[in-house]
Amino acid sequence: MKRQRVLKSVLSVLLALALVLTANVTALTSYAVNIAQDIKTIADVPADLTGKTVILHSNDVHGAIGRYAYIASVKQNFQNRGAEVILVDSGDFSQGTAYVSTTKGLDAITSMNAAGYDIVTLGNHEFDYGYAQLRGNLAVAKFKVICADVLDASGNTIVPANTMYTTKSGMKIGFFGLETPETQTKVNPGLIQGITFLSKGDLAKCAQAQVDELNAQGADYVVCLSHLGVDDESAPDGHRSVDVYAKTKGIDLMIDGHSHTIMTAEKKLAPVTSTGTKLETIGVVVLDNATKSLEDSYLITLDGLQKDVVTDAVTTAIIKRVDREYAVGIAKSDVELNGAKAPGNRTEETNLGDLITDAMLWSVQKVSGSISVDPSHVVSITNGGGIRAAIKAGGVTKKDINTVLPFGNTVSVVYVTGAELLEALEASTYCTPNAIGGYPQTSGIKFTVDTTKPFAQGPAYPASTYYKPTKINRVTIESVNGEPFSLTDTYAVVTNNFCAAGGDTYYAFAAASAQFDTGIPMDEAVIDYVQTELHGTIGSKYAQPRGDQTIIK
Repeated sequence: MKRQRVLKSVLSVLLALALVLTANVTALTSYAVNIAQDIKTIADVPADLTGKTVILHSNDVHGAIGRYAYIASVKQNFQNRGAEVILVDSGDFSQGTAYVSTTKGLDAITSMNAAGYDIVTLGNHEFDYGYAQLRGNLAVAKFKVICADVLDASGNTIVPANTMYTTKSGMKIGFFGLETPETQTKVNPGLIQGITFLSKGDLAKCAQAQVDELNAQGADYVVCLSHLGVDDESAPDGHRSVDVYAKTKGIDLMIDGHSHTIMTAEKKLAPVTSTGTKLETIGVVVLDNATKSLEDSYLITLDGLQKDVVTDAVTTAIIKRVDREYAVGIAKSDVELNGAKAPGNRTEETNLGDLITDAMLWSVQKVSGSISVDPSHVVSITNGGGIRAAIKAGGVTKKDINTVLPFGNTVSVVYVTGAELLEALEASTYCTPNAIGGYPQTSGIKFTVDTTKPFAQGPAYPASTYYKPTKINRVTIESVNGEPFSLTDTYAVVTNNFCAAGGDTYYAFAAASAQFDTGIPMDEAVIDYVQTELHGTIGSKYAQPRGDQTIIK
């Protein structure tokens, strides 16, 4: 253990030196990208694990519940080899497919109970259905849920901040959880009122306080279950897992999530490990009971694994139930619609973004008198981060559309001035061409983003990790529905209720003079548009992006 502490100190010094020598975030970004990958098959695992404690881990499963049976079987496999096994998860299990979204995350809990999870932390998507729904879901969890940086109105953590796991050999392993501060703008603000997410310096202070508390309780090894990630878009705010690690002392291991990165805790670099997404791999951390220190960290592929029968029965029943309801064909597509993040819906205009915003616009305009401005002043915007999958050419089912738009968002209308519309576009493309979840997919607006010009960063928006532009530097609106754009005119923006409430980079919408929610679910708007307006066929009109957006690089 002493040797491990020395190693940790050396790593901290090296990381601090890298930060000193670099005037921007590039060094830390490279540091994260270069973290090693050690991927094995189950056949590579030593036959005898007597005297070892193994932490199996997952993150960002995002509704791939059919794969829980694999990690359950690996847990049993390692136990049969003599190891004591702790099964943990770093968040984002409640959202991503119809298999969990149809019950607002409850079936994710049911599946994880069956798999035998011991400790988990919360991801941003656990809050997608609101705090009340989350509390109801967690009430049936058979595992411990920990998170240190999400507070209720009284200033208390909404779940326990940490927990101590004492192994049969007597080793004390302290676990604490951290949630990304980005949750406050990645979740509909109306659903998390009264909840506070610590950020920036407060996040590192919170982490250090957890380490100190666990050490005071006699922890031999301290593990942070972090839903922070290592994405470049999080680097300016300093709340990635590697940022928190660099600013704290005493974290022996960070089991990370959020950025869907595949990485292992290589001893020569930061002890941060993550399995990707949808259980692409299963994380393995081996601790030696005698030395109470890290012996190995690697990932296991699903190749050659068997499914645990009990877990498989539970998840298969859920999958069959949802498939019966959602596998109904609703249309066909002659083209493939781009569901990628980058390059894709978070970096540029896409054909899928065009389809979705056209459908949203149509769903409101088909109701006579629903909008109080001239049709020439009605546009549509949705955040690219809300588009979660592609649509392949061929038959299209209800489940396909639900997988693209899994959040249950509804179509809303906000009334803004031209100046407010321009502010929203400027704020939502502040880092373009780098990916950003708020990137605007649009209908009715022709505009240019000049990325050679700097973003004029002003104060942070209230309860946000994003910033108000002090002036419009990068975005120029050429026209709205083919007519000249005016800063003083009032425009009706058809959007989703998440953006209307100020989610992502859209605080300008939350501050709008007037707005209303149609109550139409986004996936149903798209299905109705395709079946009615497109007569059941997504054709050549959507073969390529429309060309409304120009990005100057």
